[in-house]
Amino acid sequence: MTQPGSIFAEDGPRPKHPFWSWIDAALIFTLAVPCLFLSALLSKGLFSLASAPPSDAVKAITLQFVAYALWFGVLILLLKTRYDEPFWRSLGWKVPWPRMGLTILAGPLLVVMVAVLGQVLNTPVTDNSIEKLLHGRMSILLVGFFATTLGPLAEELIFRGFLQPLMVRTFGVAAGIVLSSLPFALLHGPQYSWTWQHIALLVLASSVFGYTRQRTGSTAASTLVHATYNLTFFAGFLLQRKELFS
Repeated sequence: MTQPGSIFAEDGPRPKHPFWSWIDAALIFTLAVPCLFLSALLSKGLFSLASAPPSDAVKAITLQFVAYALWFGVLILLLKTRYDEPFWRSLGWKVPWPRMGLTILAGPLLVVMVAVLGQVLNTPVTDNSIEKLLHGRMSILLVGFFATTLGPLAEELIFRGFLQPLMVRTFGVAAGIVLSSLPFALLHGPQYSWTWQHIALLVLASSVFGYTRQRTGSTAASTLVHATYNLTFFAGFLLQRKELFS
C-alpha cells in the first residue's frame, strides 16, 4: 500500500536515484526545441479557429502550455518505456515534507533578499517581456495564474526533479544545485535583456529552490517556494503598476 503522506507515490521498490542517465537528459533537452516548434504550429491552428483574434497573453501562455505538455509527454514516455517507472515519484513529488510551515515563508523572504541584493548590485531596470503582455484585468489574471501555478510546477519538475539529481550525483550537492540553476537562469534571461545582475539574481533564486528540493527531498516543496516567490513578485509589480487596472 502507498504510505500516508506519499501523494502520487506508486507501489513498488524504489530504484537507485536518479536511475536515468546523461544520455536521457541530452535527449530530453534536445527535444525541447522540436516541442516548441510543434507547439507554435498547434497554437497557430487553434488561434485560426477562434472567432476573434486572441490577446498577446493568451497567445504566449497557450504556446508555453502546449510546449510544456508535449515536452513532459516525452519525459513520461521515457520514464515509462525505458525504465518502467512512474512519473511523479521519479521526479520527487511528495507531500508532506519536513518543516512545511517554514517552506511557505521562504518565497516571500527570498523576494526581500533578491530585492535588497538587486539594489546592492545596481541592477538596471529593463523592459520586461511579461509586462508587455498585461493589457487589462483578464490578461493580468491569466499571466498571474500561469506564473504562480503551471509555470513553477513545470520548471521545478524539469530542473529540480529531473536535472538536479544528475548534477548532484556527478558534481556534488553544492555544485549540482548551482549548475542546475544556470540553465534555469538562461531560460529567463531574455525577459531581463541578459543583464548580468538579473542573471546572477536568477541563479541565486533558483539555487534556493534547489536547496529546498535537496533538503526536503520533495519537488512539491520547491514548487511551493517558487510559486510563492513569483506570487510575491507579481503582487509587488502590480502595486507599482496600478494603471494596468484602468
